[in-house]
Amino acid sequence: MATALAAAPEATVDALPVDNIAVARLYGEPLFAMPQDLYIPPDALEVFLEAFEGPLDLLLYLIRKQNFNILDIPLADVTRQYLSYVDQLRKTNLELASEYLLMAAMLIEIKSRMLLPPRKTDDGAEPEDPRAELVRRLLEYERIKLAAARLDALPVLGRDFLRAQVHIEQSLQPRFPDVDVDDLRQAWAELLKRAKLNQHHKISREQLSVREHMSMLLRRLQGERFVEFEALFDASRGSQVLVVTFIAMLELSRERLLEVTQAEAFAPIYVRLAYTPN
Repeated sequence: MATALAAAPEATVDALPVDNIAVARLYGEPLFAMPQDLYIPPDALEVFLEAFEGPLDLLLYLIRKQNFNILDIPLADVTRQYLSYVDQLRKTNLELASEYLLMAAMLIEIKSRMLLPPRKTDDGAEPEDPRAELVRRLLEYERIKLAAARLDALPVLGRDFLRAQVHIEQSLQPRFPDVDVDDLRQAWAELLKRAKLNQHHKISREQLSVREHMSMLLRRLQGERFVEFEALFDASRGSQVLVVTFIAMLELSRERLLEVTQAEAFAPIYVRLAYTPN
């Protein structure tokens, strides 16, 4: 519309409306009413209501729109409508129309074969319908198109829904450094060395129970915040008691009933009851 207005600068204009709202601009000047002698060519505006993805898509559309039986296609009517669409397409996009022209030629060729008397095959069987190959292609295309539509209807991440992300801030709890195995072994070696200094020649047989020493350790740690590692061992009772006590401590640690920790590397080792939040 703007091009047509630019080509008719001498057009007569109605009187200005009361609200003074311009409907267009002509050479930069506001235009407040449409010219009475404005001419718009018939082909100035074209609207395409249907968009097709190829020749098979157009052919299938014409068949389904008019409820034709796809197994018994009336080629005369379909070909006539098909060529009408191709003629419109050739005016705007000749390169794209070439694909549709190939299908149009195929339709005309099939129609001409149907007009000729059928020829029997060498074995005397009835000849195949000239439309059979076209019908197979249309049915296969329709199945693929419907499958693609069902896939497109499925919810897609980022288009139909977003992945929920929840971030929970946890309160910072003081975390003591883990006890290195070498530090624990060194502390155990020091205990054994002290136990050897308290050896005596009295021979006795003592029944030692790991479970009993586990209970003793739990009672010893009850009510204590931290207890030094060496304070839990009685070196005067000999290495046998030390071994059983140490095994009891390892068993309690494995069952997460107590914790063995230290403030920093090479610092003294401490033992406490395991903390269980409510």
